[in-house]
Amino acid sequence: MVVEKLTIPAARKLRNMTQRDLAIACGVSESTVTAWEKYRREPSVSQAMKIAQAVGLRYDDLIFLPDNYG
Repeated sequence: MVVEKLTIPAARKLRNMTQRDLAIACGVSESTVTAWEKYRREPSVSQAMKIAQAVGLRYDDLIFLPDNYG
């Protein structure tokens, strides 16, 4: 099965998770999840792995930076 790369909010919504659900799964605050989703803050590698696990995707299938980064 080919999986399209997804942003954090798209992956979260695909799993019917709220920001609160993802925050709890990753051990962070809701404001941290909001910052990730608005590209104000980038998750650490360990946090990114927790995000991937929480949404049931591989780390490589998630997009952590906006398209216009750089």
